[in-house]
Amino acid sequence: MTTEIYRDAWGIPHLRASGPTALARAQGRVTALDRAWQLEVERHRVQGTSASFLGTDALTWDVFARRTRLADTAGRCFDALTERDPETADWVRAYVDGVNDGLAEGARRTPEFERTGLTPGRWEPWTPLGVWLSTHILFAGFPAKLWRDHVVRHLGADAVGLFATDGPGTSGSNGWLVSGERTVTGQAVIAGDPHRFIEDPGVYQQIRLSCPEFDVVGLAVPGIPGTAHFGHTGTVAWAITNAMADYQDLYQERLRRTGAGIEALGPDGTWRRAERLTESVEVAGESTAYVDVEVIETERGPVIAGGPEGLDDGTPLALSLRYPPRVTGDLGFSALLPLLRARTVADVDRAFDHWAEPVNVVQAADTDGGTLHRVAGRVPVRAERGRVRTVPAWEPGHDWRGWHETPRAGLTDGVAVMANQRGPAAPLGVEFAARHRADRIAALLAGKERWSAADMPAVHMDTHLASAAALLDLVAGLDPGTLTPGAAALRGRLLGWDRRMTADSEDAAAFAALRGAVVRRLAAEPAFAALTEPPAYPEILLPWLALVPRVGYALENLLRAEELYGIDRPAVVRAAVEETAGRTPATWGDTHRLAPWRALAPGTPYDEPALSGDHDCVLCTSPVPGLTDLAARGPAARYVWDLARREDSRWVVPFGASGVPGSPHHRDQLPLWLAGDLVPVVTDWNQLTKETDV
Repeated sequence: MTTEIYRDAWGIPHLRASGPTALARAQGRVTALDRAWQLEVERHRVQGTSASFLGTDALTWDVFARRTRLADTAGRCFDALTERDPETADWVRAYVDGVNDGLAEGARRTPEFERTGLTPGRWEPWTPLGVWLSTHILFAGFPAKLWRDHVVRHLGADAVGLFATDGPGTSGSNGWLVSGERTVTGQAVIAGDPHRFIEDPGVYQQIRLSCPEFDVVGLAVPGIPGTAHFGHTGTVAWAITNAMADYQDLYQERLRRTGAGIEALGPDGTWRRAERLTESVEVAGESTAYVDVEVIETERGPVIAGGPEGLDDGTPLALSLRYPPRVTGDLGFSALLPLLRARTVADVDRAFDHWAEPVNVVQAADTDGGTLHRVAGRVPVRAERGRVRTVPAWEPGHDWRGWHETPRAGLTDGVAVMANQRGPAAPLGVEFAARHRADRIAALLAGKERWSAADMPAVHMDTHLASAAALLDLVAGLDPGTLTPGAAALRGRLLGWDRRMTADSEDAAAFAALRGAVVRRLAAEPAFAALTEPPAYPEILLPWLALVPRVGYALENLLRAEELYGIDRPAVVRAAVEETAGRTPATWGDTHRLAPWRALAPGTPYDEPALSGDHDCVLCTSPVPGLTDLAARGPAARYVWDLARREDSRWVVPFGASGVPGSPHHRDQLPLWLAGDLVPVVTDWNQLTKETDV
């Protein structure tokens, strides 16, 4: 059978081949044609070489990648995969062969290569594992442990809970499963939207993979074969949300230089030799420069901050990172082929037994009526402090002692909802998202007895902001007679607001402006002054230690706490109302606009659109209250999987199937994404346009 590439009306690739290996090669090739720039950026990020063509802005990441040993870990994991699961290793190799086959042609189509002078390099068999690792190394938010240390150091342990929230560096998702007893067809529907940093090109790739063994539609991560997170095989479908588990540890290290190298003090009181090497990072600019990076690894893991001389501020410690793939040599790729071959939820369940990271909550359903709601991934068993804060490497009791069993859950009234709240993964995590999104989805689903796939976009796009109550309660407590006329008018306006964060809402704009003012005023309170100066950690870790975003995301907790270090919160709110009165944007969409991440600024800047939604809305388009109304995070895709008829399934991504500027499919899905509309999943080959044989 000839390998064939088809496209639908939205440029989404549909691939057909004789078997999984040929299909993987075709997937690699079509991804290189559509996303050559994205693939090369990711390959360089894995290797810590992106500054060689992106310049100094990329240097902090490159240093982090070198120090965390991403490429070396990916190579180890691929070697272990080759021994443990040679079929999957060969399948990954075939994908890499396809990427290498298509990169040169893809680069000729893509103007970023000419702008930077970048020539596509060669992917190695381990590169997809490295892309997966670099995409998710910060996903679990281990730098939050540095923030908790910072808070405990200055405010005490009781203060940690005040700032507990879905923090600025954490990604999330909405996901819900409606079983057949609650649908018009009698078959289940799964829907949701992963919340990640919005990137251009997008972090998800719509694709169909068909061969005699399977026929799957799903969302792939460019650079990774298969459809790991979201897929529909015709008889079973699955989706994931971030479990918010904690599975990475940070160790305080005492290091010293000796004539033979570097040693680290271990928990048994002895100094042990640490691995050390020096790597050079190339930095493009007016003249090429090179930065030497000392790479150190102790028995705990790679040192990501500091060294034998301590941190840059003189603190006599270093920090090492322990993360499961570095320990086990397993990234969970053995789950990917079984997922494509799955026919039932039992097959999906067995496939996810091989999952490693990131730790996810899985929802699945099949045409036999089976459902699945479980956690998948690898979380170490260790002492409680290691889950919450950094731990001293020289003290005993902080080792890893095996792996947690992954919890399971059922459905309630035929429905399962996950939106990063405390749920089945609660024993495995520390901080979770507030329940607002999950409760709102559950309430919406409870509002109707029978649902269809076509009904689901109304849930995706819901903009009710339940978390506004904490601030509005304090606004209601202000005596309007003691306010200036403008402030009294603002108070009345906000108390009559429907609490919907729609782009055309003047009241939503007024609320957001008030919220930002309250956040900034709280962050400026003397009680928090010590938190404004974080320790001298590498720049890439500092967003987790920035006070204003921490206050912004924890505002509900801070306003409702029984006591807050003597801060007069009604007075803060009063001052913010007076400050904000008469100075609010016309509408929420005036300032709440999409701000996608791009490795390179576009040659012609885009006028990015206004957005509805907010951090705690189901339509989770996240600004940083007190800092910016721009949204860098939001739904990186939306999907509706219909088990009754796969062709009634729907999906959409923020931009389009193509990563090539100027392509008709570069941004053609953006209007649909903004409106909450979805693209049909086409399954009839006769409705597709054949592009080429490979």
